Amino acid sequence: MPRFLAWLRATLTAVLVFSYVFVVGTPFVLHAWLTRRIDPLYRIGWWGARLGLWLAGIRLEVRGEETLPRGRPCVYMANHQSNVDPPVLFVVLPPRIALIGKQQVFRIPVLGWALHLGDFVPINRSNPMAARAAINEALTRLERGVSFLVYPEGTRSPDGRLQRFKHGVFVLALRAGVPIVPITLQGAEAIMPKRRWEIYPGVVRVTIHPPVETRHRSVAERARLAQEVQAIIASALPEDKRPSASKAGVSVSAPDDSL
Repeated sequence: MPRFLAWLRATLTAVLVFSYVFVVGTPFVLHAWLTRRIDPLYRIGWWGARLGLWLAGIRLEVRGEETLPRGRPCVYMANHQSNVDPPVLFVVLPPRIALIGKQQVFRIPVLGWALHLGDFVPINRSNPMAARAAINEALTRLERGVSFLVYPEGTRSPDGRLQRFKHGVFVLALRAGVPIVPITLQGAEAIMPKRRWEIYPGVVRVTIHPPVETRHRSVAERARLAQEVQAIIASALPEDKRPSASKAGVSVSAPDDSL
């Protein structure tokens, strides 16, 4: 697809999705706020994500859904290739899930209110104290039964290659004693490359790996656990998207507990 058409597709998709958020989302946000019933709002969000993927021409190929843990909260951990990753996983994973996301998104009218009501947690990654506070806030929601989707790399990969993992999200799973579900995304970086306002139709392949239990592991094992999960996610990536030798794993001697 020519670059101009890809830019036009991204613009039209954004306009229509945000129109959906404001027109359809507003009454459901008010309903959720008044009744404290989140499920109708969540369903509307799910359909909005589906709409966005359809408008963008994104098709999904999903493997491993049968391994998903049922009846208990968990932390889903995926590689982060593109801005299309959150809506892709939002429609694939069972409800309800929440995310730890950039605080700027929570300032968007209607959408930000919906995220707060849906137990999503804002984070300021440039402030270590604020990042730790976000972990504690997410922990209380996990203990209430809300599962979280997180990206251990902390930001999108510039070329789709798996990057070094940070430790904060592993501390979250270990403190809560909930399973980690590794997820591999493949192909998303070609659909919407980082720092470019274009969408190219294509296929995103989602591989859901068996859960990794944390119940009998201590927070001191966070670096080793991060290495294990990174290796699992990398196993479903092509060779050129696996971490290079300089970025493979994490430092065990001086772990990074940031997000």
